[in-house]
Amino acid sequence: MTEIDAKIDALVPAWLTLPDIAEMLGVEVTRVRQLVKEGQLIAVRRGENRALHVPAAFIDEDKVVKGLTGTLTLLRDDGFTDEEMLEWLFTPDESLPGTPAQALSENRGTEVKRRAQALAV
Repeated sequence: MTEIDAKIDALVPAWLTLPDIAEMLGVEVTRVRQLVKEGQLIAVRRGENRALHVPAAFIDEDKVVKGLTGTLTLLRDDGFTDEEMLEWLFTPDESLPGTPAQALSENRGTEVKRRAQALAV
C-alpha cells in the first residue's frame, strides 16, 4: 500500500474505500485486504484520514475487473511499483484507444496484456 501523489490522484477518476468494495463484492473487508495483499488489487492511502482506496475502475459491479490481476502481475514482474502501475493503467494510450484501465473494463484485456508484456522488452 502506497501513499498517493497528486499526479496519480488526478489521473484516477474515481476511488472506492475498502468497505465500499467489500459491500459490492459481498465479502468481508478482511477479504478485500487479502486481495490487496495478494496483489490482485492496488490500494493507496489518500484523503484527510489517509484511508485505503482502490480505483473504482478495478471493480465491475460484483467482481474484480477481468484481466486486472494478470495485468498487475505482468507489470510487477516488469519491476513496476504500485504508483507506476496506476500511472500506466490510467494514462491514455491512443493505440487502444483510451486508458488500459478502460480497456480492461471493456473486456479488451488481451490488448492491455500485450502492451504490458512489451514494456519488459
